[in-house]
Amino acid sequence: MGQSMTTLVERPGNPRLSDSLIASWRRVPAAVAADQLGVRAHADPAIRPLAPLGHGVRLIGSAVTAWCDPAFDLGAVLHAIDVAEAGDVIVIAADGRSDAAMIGELLSTAARHKGIAGVIADSAVRDSANLAEWQDFIVFARSITPRGPTSLSGGIVNRTVDFAGVTISPHDLVIGDNDGVVIVPHGLAESRLAACLAKVDAEDGWQEDLAGGRSLLEVFNVPAARVARAP
Repeated sequence: MGQSMTTLVERPGNPRLSDSLIASWRRVPAAVAADQLGVRAHADPAIRPLAPLGHGVRLIGSAVTAWCDPAFDLGAVLHAIDVAEAGDVIVIAADGRSDAAMIGELLSTAARHKGIAGVIADSAVRDSANLAEWQDFIVFARSITPRGPTSLSGGIVNRTVDFAGVTISPHDLVIGDNDGVVIVPHGLAESRLAACLAKVDAEDGWQEDLAGGRSLLEVFNVPAARVARAP
């Protein structure tokens, strides 16, 4: 991606996922999605929520990507917030940059007022104490710094990006909870849902079996171990 002093906003190639489909994914924890999608679905575990999320709380929404040009800082984030819709997740791809915050309280407040669900940032953020208290706008980030950006231009919105080890395209599904961030590619969001929900139901059943006194070996049908006399 070449540098440009003017932020470029592209039109996503994928249609927006339906609200009903996204709502169905709300039952699925990041761990279950990661198990079903394989090793390339989850972001670097260094991308963490600013504060531990409550039980069952997770960030889920359609991705709006913001690739931040290292020469020009913040333009893509501003334009991504401008084009995002309620329920979306802003994806800040800044190659792990830690010397300047790519978002803080002011930009997050604007996003929050639009009903945007939250942010995942492969970068630093700031105003972390305030952002961590919000229950309706969840922020994941790689690091925290007090230093702000030096430019409000550059970057690209709604282009496929590399984000902390995973590829994210506009309108892919973002799932984030205390275990980390998982990306469900747009083309798999419908086809993999049933398997994920079945795994959620299965895990609920296993929990009940274990609580009822069944052993791990019984619950998971583990073959009996060989017994040998110690030498």
